[in-house]
Parts: sequence; C-alpha cells; structure tokens
Amino acid sequence: MPRAAMVLNASLVLATLFAPPGHAQQSPGMPISMVPDPLGISMDRLGSGTTWIPDAVALPPRRFNAGAWNLMVHGFAFGQYESQSGTRGGSQFGSVNWAMLMATHELAGGRFQARTMLSFDATGVTSRGYPLLLQSGESFDNEPIHDRQHPHDMWMELGAMYERPITNDVGLTLYAAPSGEPALGPVAFMHRPSAMDVPAAPISHHWQDATHISFGVLTAGVFTHDVRIEGSIFNGREPDQHRWDFDRITLDSYSGRVSYNPNAHWALNAGYGFIKSPETVTPDVSTHRVTASAMYGEKLGTDGQLAATILWGANAHSDRSGLSHSGLIESEAVLDRRNSVIGRIEIVQKSAEDLVLVAPPFNFSPTQRFNVGTLSLGYVREIAPMRVATLGIGAMGTVDVVPLSLRAAYGSRTPLGLFVFLRLRPIAVRTMDMPGM
Repeated sequence: MPRAAMVLNASLVLATLFAPPGHAQQSPGMPISMVPDPLGISMDRLGSGTTWIPDAVALPPRRFNAGAWNLMVHGFAFGQYESQSGTRGGSQFGSVNWAMLMATHELAGGRFQARTMLSFDATGVTSRGYPLLLQSGESFDNEPIHDRQHPHDMWMELGAMYERPITNDVGLTLYAAPSGEPALGPVAFMHRPSAMDVPAAPISHHWQDATHISFGVLTAGVFTHDVRIEGSIFNGREPDQHRWDFDRITLDSYSGRVSYNPNAHWALNAGYGFIKSPETVTPDVSTHRVTASAMYGEKLGTDGQLAATILWGANAHSDRSGLSHSGLIESEAVLDRRNSVIGRIEIVQKSAEDLVLVAPPFNFSPTQRFNVGTLSLGYVREIAPMRVATLGIGAMGTVDVVPLSLRAAYGSRTPLGLFVFLRLRPIAVRTMDMPGM
C-alpha cells in the first residue's frame, strides 16, 4: 500500500498544480465560467467546509473551464525533517500533503459544487503521525496519541454544496458529505491564509477545528452578502487509525455557527457544538465545544498579502466540570514573490489525561490541568518558480513552554523544536502571468 500511495501522491500533486492542457485556464480579469455567484459572493471567499475567509486575501488554487463546469484544483506538499527536543521529543523525515478538486456548475439559479480533498499523510509520516510536543488527540493501537500529530485520513472530504438566492438579499445553503466538515469552529488550519505555509498543526487543534474530518455531515443555513447562519448534524467520533477507508457514518452530534464578513478585510465567526464520544479510548465521554475567531487580511504591494488569525476555543467534557480554554494568534506575511514570514503563538489548558501523565512515574490526577504553550517563527524562500507552481525552502523554530510541575516529564521547561522543509504549492492567480519572480 505505501508504494502505491506514493505513486498516487505524486500524480495527485502534479494534477493539482497543473491544469490539464486544452482547457481555458485562469488569468487576471478573465471570467472563468457562467456559474453564478449567489448574492455576489465569490468562490474565493470559501475556506474549508462552509467557512468564509476575508475577501482581501486569497489561497492559491488553479481554476479552469471544462465545458459548462468550473474546475478548481488546489494543494500543498511538504517534504520535511523535524526534531523535537526533550525526553518526549523525537526526530523524523516525512511528508504532509493534501490536494483538493472542486467542480462547480449552475443549477436551478444557484451554484452546485462537488468537492473532494485527499491526503497521503499516513504514507508520509506513518500511521502514528509526526513528533509534535504538547500535541494530543485521537488514538493509535488503543492508546491515546500524545506529543505527536496524527496523520489525516486519505478522504479528508467528499461532499457537495448548493447555494441559491431565495430573495434579492437572502440565500440558502445546503451541504452534505460522507466525509466533511460541520459548521463548528474556524477555517481548518491548513486552509487559513494565516497558516498556509506552516508545516505543523496547532497544539490547540482539538479545542478548535478538529472536526474538519467527520464521517457524516449534513449542514443547512441561510446567508446574506455579509452574514451566514448555519447548523449541522454530524458524526462526532474522531477518525480511527485506519487512514485509507471510510469510517462508519453516523449523525449523533450537532452544531451551529454564525459568520460575519463586515468588509473585505475581516471574517468573524462564533459557534457551539455537542460532540458525542469523540475519542475511541474514552467512548463514554462527550464534549461541548465553543469557539470564536477573527481573521484579517490585506494585500501587500503587487504580489504579497498579510493574513492574521486570532482564535479562542474551549472544551467541556461530560465526565468533568468547567471549560478548558485555548488561544491562538498566527500570521503569515507574503512579502513579495520570493519571501514569506510565518508565526504562531498558542496557549492551551491540557489535562494530565490529555498529555498521558496519569501513570507512574508521574501519577497526576487525570483531570489536573496545566497551562502549556508554544511560540513558532519561520521563513520561506521561493527557489524554483514555475508557470503555475512554486517550490520553496523554509525553516521554522518552536519554543514550547510547560509549568515547573512538568519539567521532569519534558526534560525542560522550554523544550525546542525545528522544522526544515521543502514546500510545493500553486502560485497565486494575480502573479501567474507575470514573467519571472
């Protein structure tokens, strides 16, 4: 399976970055198709699932026509070496990656969109994932994963969305996915313009946007040009360790979210969800999650952009009282065609159970909470620009911070991490037709 997946992965990346010959490709100012934009909302506002990002910034997909269909391909691939210090650290060569295909067509006065998103993380970083100090969530061989980031399932998304105006000012949205994202939390981290070149997941992932892969989602909502109100029923169970198949589809959880884009520079949202039995190893425990976020974006000169996100998320579990909180601030500045700077700051309240510190020699109470955090800063330099894609080389350093009571567990109060990586992604539309870089 790994060899076949590697071949598929390479083919997928090539298909994602290069539009097939013979199709009309996107260039600045060229209309892509006759597919309507309901209430004047461009597809460029769409993030992951049914989320919105600011209109002033963009992710770098490729778009082209195939008859009356508008096709979009998008993806990132990181080849990386990383090292995490301390007694719970480790090092690993690997690859994290994803690719997305969206096909959009006019339907009954609205916009129909079929989409799929695939990942071969389990080949690139193994089924246990990659070392990431203070990370928690999901399980492997009936043990909770800790200090590692789990790989994504191959079927990150397979679904369809329909949006249609019902009056001059109000529209209706419907979304259904055997694998997809419910209306809960912010834009998933790999789709945020503020994190698109960050090689690691946030350690607050399972307090904020971890439901972005749910095996079974139905969402309905109403929207105006600036506001979207939506609700979902979905499968609350986290994906299992078998990354190549579909998990059992159930609809046992629910959520609601309000999104507001007051102008081109801001995208705000807040939501609540009840997540039934998210973790396999603790099937009797359910989670209530609340989140709120603000995303900001603006262009920098001709070729750059600045994107930033501030995010709060909190969990309350059915077997204990009170909320455990998380906070995140992250930003990416694409300075010009060659240089980008990335940064992230996080703080999370994690329990001894989350960090797997309840057994000897530590013996903490499972519900005892610790304030842990991380600071990350990195740089990416584009080294091989192509017609529609670019290869960049980058590095990101991290400083983790744990309380004095966890110094023995982690070998230091400030363990360090380092990522060195090559990153392949499309070039943003507004620069693709300009010679050189």
